[in-house]
Amino acid sequence: MFQEYDVIVVGAGHAGCEAAAAAANLGSKVLLITMNMQNMAQMSCNPAMGGIAKGQIVREIDALGGYSGIVSDESMIQFRMLNRSKGPAMWSPRTQNDRMLFSSKWRSLLEKTVNLDFYQDSVVGLLKSGNQIKGVKTAQGHSINSKSVVLTNGTFLNGIIHIGEKQTKGGRVAERASIGITEQLVEWGFESARLKTGTPPRIDGRSLDYSRMEEQKGDEIITGFSFIETQKPLKQKSCWITYTNSEVHDILRSGFHESPMFQGRIKGTGPRYCPSIEDKINRFSERERHQLFVEPEGFETVEVYLNGFSSSLSEEIQHKALKKITGFENCKMFRPGYAIEYDYFPPTQLKVNLETKLIKNLFFAGQINGTTGYEEAACQGIIAGINAHQNINDLEAFTLKRNEAYIGVLIDDLINKGTDEPYRMFTSRAEYRTLLRQDNADIRLTEKSFRIGLASQERMDKVIEKKKDIKEIISILHNKKLEPEQVNDYLENKSSALAQQKVKVAQVLLRPEITLKSMTNAISAIQDQLNVFSDEVLEQAEIQIKYQVYLDKEEEMIKKMRLLEEQIIPESFNYENVSSLSNEARQKFKKIKPQTLGQASRISGVNPSDVQILMVYMGR
Repeated sequence: MFQEYDVIVVGAGHAGCEAAAAAANLGSKVLLITMNMQNMAQMSCNPAMGGIAKGQIVREIDALGGYSGIVSDESMIQFRMLNRSKGPAMWSPRTQNDRMLFSSKWRSLLEKTVNLDFYQDSVVGLLKSGNQIKGVKTAQGHSINSKSVVLTNGTFLNGIIHIGEKQTKGGRVAERASIGITEQLVEWGFESARLKTGTPPRIDGRSLDYSRMEEQKGDEIITGFSFIETQKPLKQKSCWITYTNSEVHDILRSGFHESPMFQGRIKGTGPRYCPSIEDKINRFSERERHQLFVEPEGFETVEVYLNGFSSSLSEEIQHKALKKITGFENCKMFRPGYAIEYDYFPPTQLKVNLETKLIKNLFFAGQINGTTGYEEAACQGIIAGINAHQNINDLEAFTLKRNEAYIGVLIDDLINKGTDEPYRMFTSRAEYRTLLRQDNADIRLTEKSFRIGLASQERMDKVIEKKKDIKEIISILHNKKLEPEQVNDYLENKSSALAQQKVKVAQVLLRPEITLKSMTNAISAIQDQLNVFSDEVLEQAEIQIKYQVYLDKEEEMIKKMRLLEEQIIPESFNYENVSSLSNEARQKFKKIKPQTLGQASRISGVNPSDVQILMVYMGR
């Protein structure tokens, strides 16, 4: 039945879909295997993409030529640019999405992708020869050969679902778990562990009283994620905000005696930054209420997602507590929240290209690496898919550094520091976040992707045009001088100090209360020159002028770090010969096998003195 494939991708979640698309679009013959083709790119938890730091990741995936940004734009029911009141490094796009439309859009794009085949089955084992992967074994008894394999198993590896005292095996509600892969990988020498995540109950929106909640509308101007033209919605749906209260908390506490989390039935570590509602009221007992977001699941459904109310308590307790929330007095529950426990493989077992160190051409991406979130999974998927193709064609690995992308920060954190809890991206994790903004992801990454054949000519042409326009605008702003009478009415209106002599537009723009758009609208002397440019490039030019000092500082930091990154550590380097290294550093170096001194310096538990010792020894 099956030919030999270049790449087999196991799992069609966010990581698997991006991996399959990337490898196929680069020219590899790809087979995507999933347990259920109706659930491809399923939004297992909240129906939303992006958010703080996550929005930057989606824009980076899009800049590389991935599909997540396009699908998010074309299935959105609401768009918001978060953190607009802060500096541009913090601006983060977020979409509320139609859950069913999101999945169908993904499937449609994948079905239009040349070189990509599909098969509905469960992978129960892997094939290898020596230390090289050779394919997969399926539950239907097929052995399918391939040159590389990408595992993106999500929460399905030995997954157990917890609702109160009930336990069922599954990777998602009503979907069976994946058995066999963990056991085989452990037999081959891999280390595995357990993590836990959860999801809230789904509610019948017809049973809610929205008049008692706070409305949260979308932005009037929809930016979206994709740098190419996408179909945006003509109308948006509102989300709503409500709160728990002391009565809700008391009811939830009454169920603690049967909680799988508090009674020790759940062994895996849960996400610190997205705790269950019972965990919140237990850890923050002094708080009288917790904020909840009431999020619609789509345009054509009444189903509602209650963000902030993840729970593994019994159905009865969940329903009883829900009815005490403002606006939820008559609520009907479609299904209860639950916790899910699953296997993952600590990501220090991976190379920077997401290939495993033990088995050649075997790649891991997504929750199998200990991450949480669609965006974190999708970005690993595109990198793993690219590198599966690169590897089997003896091409250079495609990697991103910490100063090049949030994706680079995420992968660097995972392979050097590992994680013993579900890893989530934050802007604070990126030390070069002023450079790694959501607005310039295409400028940073599209050319890199275009050079390996993934990003399209259309995308590359748009970046070239954008860079040219930005350069031209910056030149105009630095050279154009305004007479006091041309600018003072505007400055007075902005409560800004008046000009006493000729002043360059760029100098006026440096004032914190001034924006380029408002200047262009108000000052006729610059309108003819600037109105020909799009809002996108005007904003980009403004950011570069306003934040040049900070951008220069980060560039200087990057230059200093580059010296360490250029110091290659041979794979055969014997750390036992360096007697002055600390025991912890020696053990970490032997386990992780850093490829450069820069990577060695970022390993958890390694001190600066250990890196200096290593540097001196290598110099000798």
